[in-house]
Amino acid sequence: MASCFIQTSDFEFPLADIEETARRNGLLSMEIEFSLRCNYRCPYCYVPHHPDVSQELSRSEIRDVIRQAAGLGARKIIILGGEPTIYPHILEMIAFIRDQGLDVEMFTNGSGISAEFAAALAARHVRVVLKMNSFDEATQDRMTGVRGSYRQIRQSLDHLRKVGYPSEDLFLAVSTVICQENRHEILTMWQWLRDQGIAPYFEIITPQANAVDHPELSVPSDELERLFYTIARLDRERYGHVWEPQPPLVGNKCLRHRFSCLVTARGDVLPCVGVTIPVGNIRQTPLADILRDSEVIRNLKRYRETIKGPCRDCDRGAECYGCRGAAFQMTGDYLASDPLCWKNCRAAN
Repeated sequence: MASCFIQTSDFEFPLADIEETARRNGLLSMEIEFSLRCNYRCPYCYVPHHPDVSQELSRSEIRDVIRQAAGLGARKIIILGGEPTIYPHILEMIAFIRDQGLDVEMFTNGSGISAEFAAALAARHVRVVLKMNSFDEATQDRMTGVRGSYRQIRQSLDHLRKVGYPSEDLFLAVSTVICQENRHEILTMWQWLRDQGIAPYFEIITPQANAVDHPELSVPSDELERLFYTIARLDRERYGHVWEPQPPLVGNKCLRHRFSCLVTARGDVLPCVGVTIPVGNIRQTPLADILRDSEVIRNLKRYRETIKGPCRDCDRGAECYGCRGAAFQMTGDYLASDPLCWKNCRAAN
């Protein structure tokens, strides 16, 4: 399971801290996969439906790289997958991360969140991001590839609510990909989540892995633009959230390459889930050395000098570099202009 979402618009990480972190080749957050095992078969997921789970990181290796991330200044560890709740040592790893003084954010399909598990997450103040793509049962089940997943997700949401999510101390979000299956209900979902105090993590599908086999899910760029601006107006007028629409995230911006990285279940270090270029492996090289010596990481950190095409000259360039994952997956060049940005699509036509 993956997401492009690392919040910056609410100043979870101050922009000054992001700049300082980029200068010193440090981290403010690190994403990590404990395992690629998953019990769902989402048609847009970047994880293969039958992943090779041999040679995945041991618990001691996971603990070691988390310590390294903390030493580089990381404040938060983001747990991806696979499905984290079916990883047999998940609560042990969460406890370890919290004991290092780091925040934990976990993306989950909700299938493993029982009443007891929800209570354990609340006790550790885990930031939970629940993957849900539709309020319609049939649509949700199609988007997970598993019958009954809609009921499981709704039940997990109930369990989380009963232990205090969402609240000031217990952050809860819902992660949603915008696609042809759900585009007609995106506005309703956004409004419902805001009314419930749940943060909406909505994003465009990155065309990679399983999503390549399902092009019918993609929404044209002009429709995405209209939807983004419609949500922006709703958010401003009804909830007082003011933001400028830009892909690939609704109501937010991606600055992750300035302060984050991904460690895969086999120890490879990637810039993000979309830029699938291994820049090193923690089993052979310390994380600090990987981040310091990688040309790819350096190029992404100083994107204003290295990015190409219309993205380089865009009037939003100071706070937007498009989706580097979409650029890499669709062109083979992680520094190319984002092919899915509506501005670039108009320029191309």
